[in-house]
Amino acid sequence: MLAGDLITDEIPPLKMTDTVEVALDWMEQFKVSHLAVVNNKELIGLVSETDLMDYEHPEEELSKSKIHFMRPVLHHYQHTYDLIKLMANFNLTLIPVLDEKEMYKGCITLKGIVQNLSIMTAVQNPGGVIVLELNQNDYSITQIGSIVEGNDAKLLSLHVSSIPDSTRMEVTLKVNREDLSGLLQTFNRYNYTVKASFHVGDYDSALKDKLSEFLHFLNI
Repeated sequence: MLAGDLITDEIPPLKMTDTVEVALDWMEQFKVSHLAVVNNKELIGLVSETDLMDYEHPEEELSKSKIHFMRPVLHHYQHTYDLIKLMANFNLTLIPVLDEKEMYKGCITLKGIVQNLSIMTAVQNPGGVIVLELNQNDYSITQIGSIVEGNDAKLLSLHVSSIPDSTRMEVTLKVNREDLSGLLQTFNRYNYTVKASFHVGDYDSALKDKLSEFLHFLNI
């Protein structure tokens, strides 16, 4: 999935002639802590709620204010992983997206990302989940894929995460088989440590509950 697929037109950008007060009102209305500011189609940057709330002259236009403009750059053809990394690094609730001519194309919200996580992790597809633990040097996506396909299954998604303060890692697999017994036996035969396994119903229910809790936390 590309960043351009997540663009929303529900939140318009601010103009340089808008005031600090207007920007704060829009943030409250759209439930975000950042908004894009443009001059025609040119992106000036992002303003944050924290900077605006601390500003002593809310009646001033953004063009005349001394508000700091952040400028994280994301293009519509970049992958969603780039989007998530950028939003996490800058702790953003909204990010502007540029086209090939470096002009403002639209924005993506944190809400939009969360709502599309189920698509990225293949939650909607039937199947099961296996969590493996292994040394980083032993990780081979080719071998893992061969084991899955050798059991007449398909690998729907794969997520890798490092275990802090160690050389080990977790690999979470989503496969299109609900009966995982054959796969688990094969992974054990290849000396993989199976840390956990889930029937799709149990796993999807837990993940959807977590997403619902997160959306409730964001008050969206």
